[in-house]
Parts: sequence; C-alpha cells; structure tokens
Amino acid sequence: MYYHEENGSWDEEIGSHCTEYVQLAFMSSCLSIFVGGILLILMVRVIEYTLKSLLKLTGLKTRRMPRLNLWKRHFQVWVVRMISAQTVVGRILVILVFLFSIGSLIIYFINCQSVKQFCLSFEDQTVFVDLFFNLFFLFYFGLRFFAASDKLAFWVELNSIVDFFTITPVCVSFYLGRNWLGLRFLRALRLMELPKILQFLQITTTATAIKLSKLLAVSVSTCLTAAGFLHWIENSGDPWAYNKNPQSLTYFDCLYMIMVTMSTVGYGDVVVKTSLGRSFILFFIIAGLILFANLVPEMVDIVGSTKLHKGSYMVVKGRKFIVVCGNITLNSVTTFLRDFLSPGSGQVETEIVFLGENDPGLELETIFRCYAAYSTFFQGSVMKTEDLQRVKMENADACLILADTCSPNPYIEDTTNIMRVLSIKNHFPNTKVILQIIQSSNKVYLPKLPNWDWRRGDSIICFAELKLGLIAQSCVVPGLTTLLTSLFIREDSKKLMNLNKHLLEIEGQDYKVMTQLLSNDFIDMSFKDVAKLCFLKLDLMLLAIEFRSDMQGNSILINPPSMIKLHFDTMGFFIAKSTVQLNRARFYCRQCHSDIMNPELIVKCRCKTKAMRKASRSPSGFVYLGSTISSKLFIDTELDKHIGKAVTAMARLSKRIQCAPKPSEILEEDPGKTTLDSSGMFHWCEAVPFEKALLKRRKGPFSVLRDHIVVCVFGDATSSLIGLRNFVMPLRASNFTFSELKDIVFLGSLDYLHREWEFIHNFPKLFLLRGSALSCADLKAANIQYCSMCAVLSAHARGPGDQTLVDTKSILATLNIRSLHFKANSSLAELHTGSIAGRSMPILSKRTPIITELKIASNAQLFEQSSTNESVYGMQQLSRGTVFSDSFLDAIMCTTYRNHHVLALLQSLVTGGTSPELEEYLAEEASLSGSTSNMMHFGSRNRCKLALVALTDSPSATDGLLLFFGDIYNLALELLGILCFGLYRQKDENSLIENRCVIARPPTNFEIYASDQFFCLVPFNTLVNDLTAVIKSIRSTVRRKDALVTADHMFLS
Repeated sequence: MYYHEENGSWDEEIGSHCTEYVQLAFMSSCLSIFVGGILLILMVRVIEYTLKSLLKLTGLKTRRMPRLNLWKRHFQVWVVRMISAQTVVGRILVILVFLFSIGSLIIYFINCQSVKQFCLSFEDQTVFVDLFFNLFFLFYFGLRFFAASDKLAFWVELNSIVDFFTITPVCVSFYLGRNWLGLRFLRALRLMELPKILQFLQITTTATAIKLSKLLAVSVSTCLTAAGFLHWIENSGDPWAYNKNPQSLTYFDCLYMIMVTMSTVGYGDVVVKTSLGRSFILFFIIAGLILFANLVPEMVDIVGSTKLHKGSYMVVKGRKFIVVCGNITLNSVTTFLRDFLSPGSGQVETEIVFLGENDPGLELETIFRCYAAYSTFFQGSVMKTEDLQRVKMENADACLILADTCSPNPYIEDTTNIMRVLSIKNHFPNTKVILQIIQSSNKVYLPKLPNWDWRRGDSIICFAELKLGLIAQSCVVPGLTTLLTSLFIREDSKKLMNLNKHLLEIEGQDYKVMTQLLSNDFIDMSFKDVAKLCFLKLDLMLLAIEFRSDMQGNSILINPPSMIKLHFDTMGFFIAKSTVQLNRARFYCRQCHSDIMNPELIVKCRCKTKAMRKASRSPSGFVYLGSTISSKLFIDTELDKHIGKAVTAMARLSKRIQCAPKPSEILEEDPGKTTLDSSGMFHWCEAVPFEKALLKRRKGPFSVLRDHIVVCVFGDATSSLIGLRNFVMPLRASNFTFSELKDIVFLGSLDYLHREWEFIHNFPKLFLLRGSALSCADLKAANIQYCSMCAVLSAHARGPGDQTLVDTKSILATLNIRSLHFKANSSLAELHTGSIAGRSMPILSKRTPIITELKIASNAQLFEQSSTNESVYGMQQLSRGTVFSDSFLDAIMCTTYRNHHVLALLQSLVTGGTSPELEEYLAEEASLSGSTSNMMHFGSRNRCKLALVALTDSPSATDGLLLFFGDIYNLALELLGILCFGLYRQKDENSLIENRCVIARPPTNFEIYASDQFFCLVPFNTLVNDLTAVIKSIRSTVRRKDALVTADHMFLS
C-alpha cells in the first residue's frame, strides 16, 4: 500500500485495489458454491452406492421408516404442486418470484446509472431491498431443490446457476462490507421463465400466444444479459493487463451497442476496448445474426397474422356469404375455389369466408390474396362460440364443412365433422349446413342431431356412397360418370373446347339438371304426358318429379308409371340450359300458350284460371304403396269427377294397370327364385360363408364367369375399409330382375376382403379370388377377357411422402389390364378387316372396359397416351369416363349449395334406392334381413333403372331412314315408357376400335346413327335390349330419306 500526501490520490488507489480484490472474492465464492455443490452431490451418490453394495454383500437389511417416507413423499408432492402453480399458494409464490426478479433487475439498472464503480458501500439504500429479494430467492431455491427428483440435473440448470451467481454475492457482501454489481445482470435470464409462468396462470392459452411469448422472452433476455456482460468487462478491464484499460460505459451504452451490433448496423460511436469484450463480440455477432434473422421476422409474422386472421367479418347488406370450415388445406381450398368460382356458374355474388383452425402457410396465404375479392380467411374453430360470432355464422347463407377424403382414419374425420355440425346447430339452428362424410355408416348420426332439417337445405355428401355408387352404375352403364358430370357439374365450355379434340364431346355441356315448380295446368296429367309436352312444346326434358308429404317427407319419382298423377305445385327435375328456359314449365298456361309453337314466346301470362283452380282444389291425400322406406307411389284419393262416384286409390290403380298400354316386351320373373330383403329394395340371400364364396384356382378359366364384373381391390389387413357394400347395393337393387344380375368377382388380398365380407355376404352372385391386378395370371384366372366391366378400387390412404404416388398401384393395374387386352386381341386383327357376313360395316373390337378410382385427379394425365401408330390397334387416348376421382364429389358440394334438391336426385340415381331409414337399420344390424313374402314388394321394385340401350342390333333396320333424337324420345316414351336423356356415340365410324363419347341431352333435330346407344331410364319390368320396336314405328309413320313426311306435332294436336 502506497502513501500519498494528497488524500484524493490515496482514496483513488484504495478504490482501485478494492475493485480488483472484491471481484476476485465474489467470483471465487460463487464458483466454490457451484463446484462444491456438484462435488457434494456426487459424493453422496457414491456413498449411497457403496452402502447399498456392502449391504447387498453382507445380506444386512436397512431399517425402514414407512411413516417418515410417507410424510416425505406427501410433502414433496405438495411442494411440486406449489411451485408449478397448481394451488393458490403456488400461484402467489410464482407471481412473487417473477415480480421480485424484475424488481432486482430494476435495482441493478438504477445502480449502474448512478455509480461509476462496481463496488458499492452499504450507504446505498437499495442494497437492503435487493437483500430482501435475494433472501426470498434463496427460500424458493430451497423449495425447488427439495422437490427435484434429480439433484444433479437441478444443480446445473440455468435458473440454479443464476441463483448461485446472484444470491451468493449478497452473503459475501456483508462480510466484506461492500456490495458488487458484477453478475447481477444474470437476473435478466429469469425473463425466460415468463412464458411458463403465463401458462401456469392460464394467461396464454393459444399456440400463437405461447410461441410469441417465448420468442419475446428469448430476445429480450439475451440482449439484456449480453449488455450486462459488456458493462462488467468494459468497466473492469482485462485482469491480466499491466496497464489497465477500462472505459467508463453506462449499462444503456452497452445495450445500445448490442442492439446496433445485432442489427448489423454498426455505427461505431460506441466500441469495445478490452480483449475480453472484443472476444465476446466476435461470438455474439454470429449468434446475434442468427437470433435477429430468425426470431424478429417470425415475431413480426405472428403479430401481423394474428391481427389479420383474428378479426371479425363485416356483413355487407345485400351481399350473401357462406362459411367454409373443416379441412382447410391448400388442395381443398384450391379445389373449392375452382369449382365455386368457375365461369360456368355465372356471376359470383356470394363471398366465401374460410374458418381454419391452423394458421395458413405461405402458399395458402398466397391463394387467399389472389382471391381476395371473393374470399376471406379467419383463424378459429366452429367449436368455439366466440369464433362463430366472429364470422357471423348466424347471418351466413350456409356453412360448408370440408372433409379430408384421404384421411388415414375416416371414422375420426367423420365424427369430428359431425361435432362441428352439432356446435353450429346448437348455436344457430336456422343456419343451413352442407357436410362431407367419408363413410356411409356415419350418416345415421346426423338426422339425430337437434335442429337438423333437410327441408331447410341441410345436406350430406357421402363420398363412399356416391363414389362407389357411380362406379357401380358405370359397370352396368358405361360412360355414365361422364354424362352425370356433364349434367350436375358446371364446367367452362371454352376450356372443354380446348381440351377435347372431338366436337361431339362438348355437345350438351351447356345443359344442366335444374329444378322448377310445374305449372298447375299439369294437374291430373301423367308424367309421360307432361314429359312429352315439355319436350315438344317447351324444349325441356323432364327427368323426375318430387311429391311433398308432411308425414312421410319428400319422395323423388324418376320416370314414374302412368298411374302417377301430378298435383298442385309439383316440383320437376329438368335438363335445361338456363333458368329462363326453365321458367317455361312454371309459366305454361293451357289457355294462353296452346297455339304458340315457339318456346321462347312462352312467358308469364295474366290469366286468372290458375288462381281459380288453386282456390277450388281439394286437399290432396296420398296412399303409399310398397315399403315406407322406398320411393313412394301415391295416388289422389279425392272423388273421381269423371265417373261420378268415389273410388279407392287401390281400385283406381288396378283399373289403370289393366287399361294401360302394354310395352312390346314385358319381363316375367319366377317369384319362387327371387328373394328380396325385408325392405324390398334389394335382392337377398342367406349369408354365404367366406370359404364358400372363395373361388379355387384352376389351370383353365372359370367357364361360368361370362359377362361378369371384375373388381380389383388394393388393400391389406390394416387399410381402412372402402365400404364395398356401397358398391354392391346398386348392382343388387330390386328394380333389376334376378336374371339381370351380373356376377361380381372381387380380386384382391383375402385379409382385406375378409373384413369387408361380413357386410356383403347376404347379396347373391358374389365371388372372391385371391390375387392382385398387377399379375396377368390372376387377371386371366378371373376371366378378365370375358368380363363386361372391370373396376379398380384402392383402400390406401395418402402417406407422408409424395401425394401423387398414392395412385401408383391403381395406375399400374389399369395399364396392366389394358396391355393384357391388346395382347389377347392382336391376333384377331385379320378377322376385323374387309366385309363380314356380306355387310360393309366393320365389326368393332371392344376393349375390356375399365373404370379406375383415383385419389389425385391430376394423375389422370398418366393415362393419356398419344397415338403414334396409325393402325387400328395403335395406342389411343383413353376416352372420358374411364377414370373417376373425388374431384367430382368436391364439385357436387357447390352444386348442392345452389340447389340441394339436385343432390337428392343424384343419390336416387346412383344408390339403388337407399333411404335414411334403411341406412339407420344397416348401421344397427350391419346386414340385411330376408323377407318371408315378395307379394308386398311390387311398389318398392316398381322404380326405374339406368340402362344403356342400343338403337338396333341390325344395321339394316335403319336403311333409308332419317332418324332424329326427337322421334326416338317421343316414341320410346310412348310405346315402352323409356325416357332417353343422352347418347353414347362412336367417335369414328370407320374405326375398328370402339371409342365412344357422351352427348348429354341431344337437340330434337339431332340426327341418329345406327351405331348410337342411348342413356335411358327403363321401367322395372321392361326388358329391352334395343329400340327396334321404335324404329319399326318410325318407318311406317314418320320419315324416309327419299320421301320426308313430317309428324312432329302429332302429340300436341
């Protein structure tokens, strides 16, 4: 110690030496506590291990103290619950710890600003306040240490290290008589506990809030701690330097330098001078760049997205909007917007409000920005009341719930969407809900929900039911999927013109299925007469009608028999181009429009006869024939004005059946060979054992399998069930006679087919075959070359990898079947050239028809193969209708929103007659039950079926005839009761390969060729293979090419 005369110099030297020695004392005490604790814990563990080993060797047993252990365990549990804020005392304790940590950090900021040295005297009053805080931290440290199960891991965790280097100096300060600011900045690391405390107190509950609080805590604590370290080093200098090099910097100068450095600005007005400071900055620049480049943009995105997607929708008066929720992903949103905003749907006046549970990614965010004029996204859940109020669900025109059709667990997906419906209906009963369901068995829950009402427009789009039903009907009626897509889905005609090379493929694309109330002038007319009048007079094609009944609900009657009479305000299902054309059916007046021949002149008149008829009509009563779960037939039971006496409905029905004109061919069926289920809707048989239905492999083909249906199924023991019952039921509907039923062979894994068999073992003519569609031998064993149709189905859901590969097996199987077909027919090329049987018309080489189910619609491009060989057996493009994807069902949702009656018609066409009552029964019983008598099932069976009918089996029958579609339509409906609504035409008449296109609703004057086939609605008991009877009638009455005789208006006259 040096003596100086000037007191100032003496004090300055004492202060300088005091700073160096005090820092060494404080640092060594902190390190000794930390290292000593680790050594002590390790020593205790070694001693415990040694004692246990000795006791084990000597065989001695320790004295147990159960009460002490029990008390210790209960006390430890109580402490754990308290420090985790599970009790009221624990919450208070956690709040106090955090507040005291902030208070201690504030005291550090005050001391750094007011003093120049790191050694403080006890004259500073803040020392005692900080001492109180640290004593509380010491108590909290003891509780945490006692509650820790692993003492060593607790000793080296971050919060413990902070306590060692901040609490220990307080105790040492009393011994030295000086306080030290050195490492008190470590209290800033306590801010990293803020997210946990906020979760304990349930202040932050959402994932976004928790993530944002963590990012903020890490950023702030890192900056404050780094600034405190620089403040300590720069004011103390390098300890090894002979010439001391400290510089006087305040804490906020250091914080400013940290922020400038981390943001890569680097002004240079404040710099570090010590070697320790510069070494620290070298590492901090790298860490700061990573921290600033990652955390700050992420926080900005969270704050921006939270503000953007957490708002409320503002209802615009006069503009409708819908809410779309459920599976909100990039693919589902893109598909929905494409279908909903398609140019074919007309001007879009409805806004789309998407409600997603997760924050949208960058790609989905881009989609919403591109469609910002039509759509808005909000983050939330329909399960929460506040989110429903944010999107104004009460004012929404409808709520559409999207499903993940490729979910690995369809049952969970369906039940989740059903719970969404329940939440919406509980809060807003009048909101219309349109729901997508994957499995048909889950539909039974929806009608049981409170406030579910189909009259309001609540609709269910069941993927398994519609998809498999359409594929099944396409096995009987090839090209049906293309026809129904054209009629039910609005597509852009310009786009179709660019995609389709053949002009006929876009014929009829402007015609769609629409609904309209029929004019009351049609009351008491039969469906046949109304359909003919609409076709000739109004240029409209009537497919079906809907009857209303308060007791039994609505029934859709497709091409009903003549005994069905129209009643007041009957709704009709038409094929029309626009609503302007459709209004003709509503405005038609027998008195005012009977002499008008131009359909465009039929507009609303001011005739008073309709009002008089409406006022004088009697309340209609209806009698339902057949099963109550079928499409019901009803007949007016009011007084018969023409006879003058009252007759019962059944007597009138018998009279009309006897007097009705008989078609040329009536199918007679032996009642003893036909067994129906209890509902009368399906053919039934006793349960067939799995082993009995299994076809045993043999060397040659199965001779009994001809004109059958082969279904190639890809699935295994762990795959989700497709629901093959939905495929079988339309093909076993009772409106088919037993002789018309085709054998169905399921080719696939027996492990999977065994799981499906219990749901279909009561249907006749079903067979199973072990194998795979990827094997040519297995395909030949199923007589693939003799089948009438082959369907390829897959039960595999989307995996975590490339989504386009989910259809790999289906695509390879389709190409395998196609190549097998060409190999089988390549040797027959010589037989199909020249004249055959004296006719110049070539015999068409019919390929094995295939319809493939695809999970990804874009994979259809893999089937497109350009024709590089000009020969007739060269590879050509596959026609439309050979591929079916879920995109059709996605588009149906938009169609259902515009008109929910159209969905009911589609379900009636493709499902074979299922109803809500039957679905509920199947959900409870899992299989159909047989009926003891078939006498009461005539009403159930007397419904139309879809069929593809050829014009004639003899090309010479049309020689010299000029046939138009209007002639075929009128006479087929009059003579046979068959309603024709589409054409299946050969693209190239000179080609030897059958390659057809679909023409929906041909015009009246559309010329018919001999090779044309008709999409028809055929009555139940009518057996028709072609329309030769119609041609014979036309030959004698209508026109010939050499002498035209017009008779277009015979019916109207």
